[in-house]
Amino acid sequence: MSVIHLTSENFEQEVLKSDIPVLVDFWADWCGPCKRLGPIVEEAANEVTDVKICKVNIDEEDSLALKYRVMSIPTLILFKNGEKAAASVGAISKSELMEFIRS
Repeated sequence: MSVIHLTSENFEQEVLKSDIPVLVDFWADWCGPCKRLGPIVEEAANEVTDVKICKVNIDEEDSLALKYRVMSIPTLILFKNGEKAAASVGAISKSELMEFIRS
């Protein structure tokens, strides 16, 4: 499954109404740690089939960043049944990402 790029328009449908868990990566082009995490998130999206992997560019969708109180990036939020289930701030390794997805 490829990464889904989220906007204010598709967030509710893709994340809040999803029948499977959803990992959302809040990031920005200018963020060094985000650039390191990006390829890891892409790899996970190609390997994991039971979790939807999505990204939100906070410069383009600042309202979503504000709504979910994203104060630092990268921030990963795991949603289950439309609710925020877990969050991780900062770049993490692929093994840490896979463990976070399974939490």
